[in-house]
Order: sequence, then structure tokens, then C-alpha cells
Amino acid sequence: MNIQITNLTKRYKTVTAVDNISLTVNSGEIYALLGPNGAGKSSLVRMLVGLTQADEGSIEISNSNGPRPQLSPEDFAYLPEDRGLYQDRTILDNLGFIAELRGLDKSLAQQRIEQWLEYFDLSERKKEPMRQLSKGNQQKVQLIATLLHDPDLVILDEPFSGLDPVNQEHVMNVLTELKQRGKTVLLSAHQMALVERLADKMLLMSHGRALAQGTLAEIRATLQPQRVYRIECNAQMAQAHWHQHDGIVDVTEIDNDVVHVIVDPYVDVEQLWPQLNQQVPMRSFSPLQLGLHEMYLNTIEQNNNKSKDIQHELA
Repeated sequence: MNIQITNLTKRYKTVTAVDNISLTVNSGEIYALLGPNGAGKSSLVRMLVGLTQADEGSIEISNSNGPRPQLSPEDFAYLPEDRGLYQDRTILDNLGFIAELRGLDKSLAQQRIEQWLEYFDLSERKKEPMRQLSKGNQQKVQLIATLLHDPDLVILDEPFSGLDPVNQEHVMNVLTELKQRGKTVLLSAHQMALVERLADKMLLMSHGRALAQGTLAEIRATLQPQRVYRIECNAQMAQAHWHQHDGIVDVTEIDNDVVHVIVDPYVDVEQLWPQLNQQVPMRSFSPLQLGLHEMYLNTIEQNNNKSKDIQHELA
């Protein structure tokens, strides 16, 4: 299952929830939508599954048989951010009802339910009503209900919500297995450290707009274009001497023995290091790469500062 979204826009009265977003998701990929509350992730997903209509732009779905006019229920699974389980009914009741709605053969449904319950360590609690389960265990049941019919496209809104680290790993393993089987996975999440390990491609959003998209390397090239190095040396001497070098953009003292050095992107670092080492001996150096979370926060802060500057100029 392949997804092509082009120039998609969605407005709600005074708010533009999704602002001219384009992206491509291919079969066998895990694609992540990232951003804080209000970024536009859920609005984009709702348009994809047909709950709302776009004001502008297009969504094209295709599989090995060619373009699809729209998604049919057997094609995809959708785990919404707002869950919908029957609290007074048991785990088995809930999952059995979902399987029936999906048109699964009773014996096949029972087999899959038992397998999933065992995987998520819920077999011994299958006859308990949902209201007795923790938020994390309810999340696991909801995820099982989403995957019971083995869809080609899996759309998950905050799948890690309420899960402890052990169960987060379980879910990550499930999504990786879906990818290996050629399924298409589109998810939205806050947990950038998890997504950084999991996703093939991602879209970072803020206020409905795309900040960066692509692979982690492509996003890093967009959000962290400067080359930053961690160097062990005499920090005071480095600050005194290296600031004057043409190839150095900035030198930041971290402690007495460590500096972070921003290098001009056009400088050949293989030639730069011997020159710096003659001025201040270096004990070690290594590239310093920010994580996805840090890059995102830095970008948000920069955008907010730019907005304040513009507002100040207009005032």
C-alpha cells in the first residue's frame, strides 16, 4: 500500500490545522509524523482515513493492483488517539466483537486473539473487564484490536501512549515485523527517541507546517547543517586561539577540558585538525550529532524567535 499526499491543507475557522503538506509513504516503510499537540498530526491522519475532507490538495492511495479510489475497511487499520473500548466488557468480549465487525472467521479470530494476548502477557487477564486494566494494558488491547484483521496499511495515533519501556519495546518489535512483511505503517508520536530508532522516514510538523522531512540523515542535514565537534583539550587556550581561525564558526567551552567547535561547512576538516592541533594540542575529537528531540526543540525555538522579531518590526 502506497500513499501520495500532495499540497494538503485543512482549515477550521480561524486555524489552519494542516498547511500545504506533501509526503510519500511506500510499502514496507515506517513513516512517522512528529510534533507537539496542535502540530497538525491528527488532522492529517483524519483526512487520510476519510473522517474529514481536505480544503485543498490530494491524497492518492495505490497498491500492487494500481490506484485505489479510496481505502476500504479491510485495507487498513486505524488506532485513534481517543480510544473506544467497552469498559464493562471483558478483553475477550471486546476483541471478539471487533473481530466480528471485521468479518473474521470465528476460529481464525480466536487463534489470532490468543496469540496476541500471549505476546502482550494478557492471557491470564482475558476474562477481566476493561475497567480493571491499567491505561497501558488497555492500550495493548486497543492495539491488538487494530491489528486483528492483518491489514496492509496500519495507521497509529500515539501508539506508545501509557506504555512502560518494556511494552514500548514490544510495540516497536511488532511494527518492525509489520514492516518486514511489507506492510505500510504510518504513525504519529511524541516520543522522538523511540521514533528515531524505528522510522524509515519522518515529517516534523509545527502549527500545521512541515519543518523538515525525509530520513533521519536528511532531517539532520536540514535542521543541523553545521558541523559540530566535541574536542578534548585545554578549553581556555582553544577559546583564545581557535576563534581567530578562518575555518571556525564558533568555539564553546563545555568545561575546562572540553569544547564544542562549529566548523565552516566548506572547510576540509582533514586539513583543519593539524592546524588546530599545532595551536592547542587535542587529546581527542569526535562529531557531535544532536538527537531528533534536541534538533526539533532548537528549530521550534528559532521559529518562535523569528516570529517575535517579525511581530516586533510590525508593531
